[in-house]
Amino acid sequence: MKKYKVIIFDWDGTLMNSEKRIVNSIQYAAKSCGFPVLPHDESKQIIGLSLENAILGLYPHADQHQVVMMAEAYTQFFLEECDVPMEAFDGAEALLFNLSQSGVKLAVATGKSRKGLNQVLKESGFGVYFDMTRTPVESASKPDPLMLEQILTEFNVSADDAVMIGDTTFDMEMAQNIGMDRVALSHGVHQMEVLSPYNPVAELNSLQELNAWLLARI
Repeated sequence: MKKYKVIIFDWDGTLMNSEKRIVNSIQYAAKSCGFPVLPHDESKQIIGLSLENAILGLYPHADQHQVVMMAEAYTQFFLEECDVPMEAFDGAEALLFNLSQSGVKLAVATGKSRKGLNQVLKESGFGVYFDMTRTPVESASKPDPLMLEQILTEFNVSADDAVMIGDTTFDMEMAQNIGMDRVALSHGVHQMEVLSPYNPVAELNSLQELNAWLLARI
């Protein structure tokens, strides 16, 4: 059985159940900037991209000034004003604790901003478990694999030594782009039927299933 030295997690939709808060914030920002408010299911499809790419994915005709305005409105609302709660998925802390005790390296590759990730890592208490984190602020948006490449370089390992855990096609494509194994989770944003074509090495339904799967491979 293949063994991994580095395990890389997406954040939103993978470890943190933040879909409603993100969509609520996107809809608020759209309304405040005069854009049409899109339905929940349409708005959620861009979760995982950098904020700028997400806005352009939903509103491709927005100019740079409008993108900046909407990004600022989103960030302000998401971090300071939105009252929609976020909670870690069941089993998240147990999973991270078990992996950290094993000696394997843990990393995050997320579409969140650096400010947003730092805040949620502090609030959740999960920051202590990660050896490295990457956001589009110091890298590139998914599905560009630069975040993964930076993590591999930091730990001096090859793509064969690592696995990417995610819930979106952006996660799957990012890992596929550099030949890294990928695990698809069904409890997040994208349905398994759109994740399966990226040939994940496992298709799992919960972090409890992921815990058992990973502990046998480290």
